[in-house]
Amino acid sequence: MIKTRTNPFSKTFLGALLIGGTALGAAMLANPVATAGAGIIPSYVVYLLCWIFSVATGCLFIELSSWLPKGANLMTMGETFLGRWGKWAVLFLYIFQFYFILIAYVALGGRLVIDFICEHIPYIYGIVTFTLFFGAFIVKGTKAASLLNSFLMGGLILSFFAFITISGHYASLSQANYFGWKHAFMGLPVIFISFSYQGTIPTLYNYLNQNGKQARAAVIFGTLIPFLAYIIWDFVIKGIVPVEGTYGLLAAKLSGDSAIAPLAYITQDSRISLLGRVFAFFAIATSFIGVGLAMVDFFADLFKIEAKKGSRTSIVLLILVPVVTIVAINPSIFLTALTLAGGFGSALLLGLLPIVLVWIGRNKKGFKSKATYLPGGKRVLFLMTIAIFIEIGISIAAFIH
Repeated sequence: MIKTRTNPFSKTFLGALLIGGTALGAAMLANPVATAGAGIIPSYVVYLLCWIFSVATGCLFIELSSWLPKGANLMTMGETFLGRWGKWAVLFLYIFQFYFILIAYVALGGRLVIDFICEHIPYIYGIVTFTLFFGAFIVKGTKAASLLNSFLMGGLILSFFAFITISGHYASLSQANYFGWKHAFMGLPVIFISFSYQGTIPTLYNYLNQNGKQARAAVIFGTLIPFLAYIIWDFVIKGIVPVEGTYGLLAAKLSGDSAIAPLAYITQDSRISLLGRVFAFFAIATSFIGVGLAMVDFFADLFKIEAKKGSRTSIVLLILVPVVTIVAINPSIFLTALTLAGGFGSALLLGLLPIVLVWIGRNKKGFKSKATYLPGGKRVLFLMTIAIFIEIGISIAAFIH
């Protein structure tokens, strides 16, 4: 019997795609609006800082995964290093983050449904239609949802490139090239969540046969995918949509809308507004399915039940009924929900948590002799801690504002 050897490069490449696909999602629709008032250079600096930080935290999660048994998840990590309270803290932060992410997705998804059908029908019909349709696939199971998601991912890629190709001719560098550093950093919470993928690190680490160096390479190159997509997207939107005015980026920010809405009013080319909405719909739908499936598995594990038939329907209702209720009460919650999810949920769960756990592991649990995948020792961990608290402070200011 001939044994075939798996090419390490190909597995690393596929791992990078897993990272990039997880991070690249619907949050990018809000990035140009979250940084409204900041030109492309200040925005690019914030994107770069968030990319570097996301790579660093990914490396910390790889280190944590190398210390623990195969299959250890975030809750296991929290319990191992922080005890029972760590486990419950991770549980709370996980629920907090992903509920608000779903709230943002349903808020924008419902609005897009209305745009496609009829702008004059009540908003509640849009959010219920969006939630029922895609929620039904989540109830049906991973196989059905994954098949639909594959189709949607194809549409997402095609519509993105079509949008960039057509709209790129209309984007003006002079219009996008202004400086508003304060506005750039006020968008930090939303951009932060745009680089969220760290929860997949235990899966990636095991997929790469617990090879930390390959996992780190996958993290570095995988996170470059959303980074490049975001800077292209930011230039195109800011090169077309002005900052000021009734249909400018600042107006969209005040109304809690995405970057797609102003396109319909600014451009005279109907193809751009249509492609923008189609791309936004695919981005929202794929992200909604991914997060929905993850939350079903999370609650099934939490309640120690098998997510099949009746129990699966009950879990989906537990997840989606509060989400639809909150969106129906506050239709303009899209940007606020992403700010809360990124500024607090992701910052604490995917930013501060790995820093604290690695520090404990290195200095209290005796893992110093193990391989470290992020150089710099205590100084780097200290700087990352300071960065997280700055991000949380900005999030508080953005939320109050």
